This record gives sequence, structure tokens and C-alpha cells, in this order.
Amino acid sequence: MTVALAPAGTDALPIYVLGTEDVALWAGQQSDFIRTWVEASGFKGGIGAALVFPDEAGHPAGALVGYGTPASRKRDRFALAAAMPKLAPGIYRIDSGIKPDHLEQEALGWLLASYNFDRYRENAVERPTLVTPDGVDADHVSIMAEAEFLTRDLINTPASDMGPAELESAARALAEEHNAKINVITGDDLLESNFPMIHTVGRASDRAPRLIDMAWGTRGPKITLVGKGVCFDTGGLNLKPGSSMGLMKKDMGGAANVLGLAHMIMASELQVRLRVLIPAVENSVSGNSFRPQDILASRKGLTVEINNTDAEGRLVLADALTLASEDEPNLIVSMATLTGAARVAVGPDLAPYYTDDDVAATSLDLSARRMADPVWRMPFHDPYEAMIEPGIADLDNAPKGGFAGSITAALFLRRFVNPDDRYIHFDIYGWQPNAAPGRPKGGAMQGARALFSALPDMLDL
Repeated sequence: MTVALAPAGTDALPIYVLGTEDVALWAGQQSDFIRTWVEASGFKGGIGAALVFPDEAGHPAGALVGYGTPASRKRDRFALAAAMPKLAPGIYRIDSGIKPDHLEQEALGWLLASYNFDRYRENAVERPTLVTPDGVDADHVSIMAEAEFLTRDLINTPASDMGPAELESAARALAEEHNAKINVITGDDLLESNFPMIHTVGRASDRAPRLIDMAWGTRGPKITLVGKGVCFDTGGLNLKPGSSMGLMKKDMGGAANVLGLAHMIMASELQVRLRVLIPAVENSVSGNSFRPQDILASRKGLTVEINNTDAEGRLVLADALTLASEDEPNLIVSMATLTGAARVAVGPDLAPYYTDDDVAATSLDLSARRMADPVWRMPFHDPYEAMIEPGIADLDNAPKGGFAGSITAALFLRRFVNPDDRYIHFDIYGWQPNAAPGRPKGGAMQGARALFSALPDMLDL
């Protein structure tokens, strides 16, 4: 699918974007014919409303798109995208009604609304095309949409076709597209290379675990992205019930998001030295599954007591984060569909993140609002450190009690980076449970656009 806006100047049907308070004023400035047409149609300007009106010869003269009220727009994002599917295929341009500083966001939403996951059946729908609005960088918007489509495709693909090997293939394809280097350590070679927890989590599957390591760029600050690539999570011997296992194809959503973010960085040619680390495993059940009460050694040398084999994502991330820290990058970012506690705290729409860097947090929060990619800062609350210290081993992978589950998981991960590392951890959901403007039900990118937009400020690019 081509993800692009039409070039500026392309012949197109004008779109008049009208809030509910603007409809009567606009209609009163038109001819009697158009005014009567609009009144007869019942167009009120609500979000998602769309109306094509003709000239007196019966030819399409323009389109009205509802923009709702300021209050209704605050309750969601990509208001223009809500109406896009109701317009007939064709080429349209925004004539009026959207503030200049909102044009990029609405153009992006238009592109995101055109997504269609058609790998398993032909269900393509021809969508209308938008002309690049004045002042909008069409390439920039297209790159972000491409990244989101890549992320959605990877998450939406079922585990039967998206195991560790297929995730590796996707990373290799991205590396080839951008002339990046890639190295993969697979199976028992993980033990030889001192990645014991990645191997332990993935060894029970007949699909070998692996560590995917991609590098790009030769100048600028170092940024390392670490994405959880658990391609399916049964829960291991602490087996999930069926109701909890149903969406576990998305447990590699962290990996999908960092690959989408990597695409944005490389396609935009940011002056950074990028590294992407993805521990790709399947958490399965067999005779050699790791067990509750096992004590695992990690790459960093810390020992981990296993109190729940379903808390496996933090184990594979720990080895990868240790490797990331050894390279002394300027910024480490981990992204993972890690805890249900994060969903209880902030729901599926917000991407909670953790960092000790107030400057980075300020940049990220401002960028999130600008990019319509909501995030929420959570605390690395040091008093909870004792909760992840079981007394038998250095760390506990699943503290008992159920309190502060997302925070304790983040604190666990922080133990595997150096204390002076600039580190941000995202505990994302990676899934859109109900369709919304620009966001169909299914796999979702969360936090990645906000971070991408914040990187120049964070890294002084």
C-alpha cells in the first residue's frame, strides 16, 4: 500500500472543515441552492459527519466535514480522519477550518485511517486521497504513517506466522531497506554469548530463541532501542487461562514498536548512531520449561528468583538491556507489552513510561501532545526496590501481593542498566481494543511517534 499525500497543487475537490458552531454561518454565505442542500441533508458538523454538495449543474463542488466542538475534539484525536471513510474515493484538499498548527496531525490521521490488514483475505477498500496541506512536510508525515503500518502489520500477524524467525526476517528486511547492519545470535549460541535468560525463556519452544542486533549510522549520539519480542506467551508453567492467552500474539508489540521507531529514525536520516536489540522468543510449555522457584543467572551477573514464569518479558529484556548498557549509549529506550498493571493504571490508550531524567520527560510530554501520541510519566519509586529483592536471589521476577506491578517491573529492568545511563522504559499495550478515528481495532503504535519527535531536543540534534 502506498502511504502518501498527493502533491500540493494537485487538482482536487475542496474540503470545508466546519465545527458545529460554524455550519449556519458557512451555509448563510453560500448560494440559495447550496444552503438548501446543506439544510436538507441535516449536516450539523459533528465529528465524523461528511457531505459532498453539488453545483447547480449537478457536479461535485465541494465537501463538508464535521469538526465537532472544542470539547468533543478533546475527547479523541484525528477528528478529520473520522469523516474520511465516508467520503467517496477521489482527491480532496483542505480549504478551510483547521488551524495551521493542527494540519500535520490531521493529515497524519487521514493517512492512518487508510490502513487495511489484508494479508489473509482480499478486503482492500479504495480510500480518498488528501492533497498535502500548506506548510506540511509530506515526506515526514508519510514516514510516520509507514512506521505505524509496519508496527500494526507485525502485531496483527498471528503467532503461526510471526514467531522468532519471522520477526528476525522482518528486522532483516528493514535493515536491508535502510542499509543497516544486522547480527542474530540463535539457540544454544545464546549461552555461548552469555545471554542465559533469553535462552532459558525460549528454550521450551521448537522455535529457537534469538537476539536480533541491528546497527545504523556512523555519526552523532548513540541511541539504543530494546524491544520485547515474545512472539507468543502461554505463561509457561504458570499457564495463562484461555481468556488471557487470546491476545498474546501481541506480546511482541514492544519489538514491533521499536522497529517502527527505527524506520522513522533511519528514513528521516537523523544524525544518530542507532542500535536496535530485540530478544525474540516464544514462552512455551514442554519438559525443559523453566520453573517457578528456579534461580536464573543473568548476563549482568545478578541472580533472579522465578516466582511466576508468566513474568518472562522482563527476563529477556534484562539480558538485552545489559548488552545495551555495555556500549555506553547516550540514550537507552525499552518498549514492552509488559504488565497488566499498567493497563489497570492508565487504560489501553495511554503509553506509560518511566525515566529519572526530568529534561527528557519534559521533551517527551510536549512532543506527545504535538504528535497526538499520548503518554504518561510513571515513577521509578525507589522505596519499592525492596519488593523485588526476595532474599534468596538478588531479584524477584514477580513480587507477591499484586501492588505496583508496573512500577516493580520497571525497577527490575532499571537494575540491568548502569546507574548513570539515560534510560526510558515504556510499558505499552500495543493494541487498539475498539476502532477510533485513524486507529482501527488491532495492533497499535504507542509512544514511538512522541519519542521520535522528542529525540532532536533530547539529544541536541
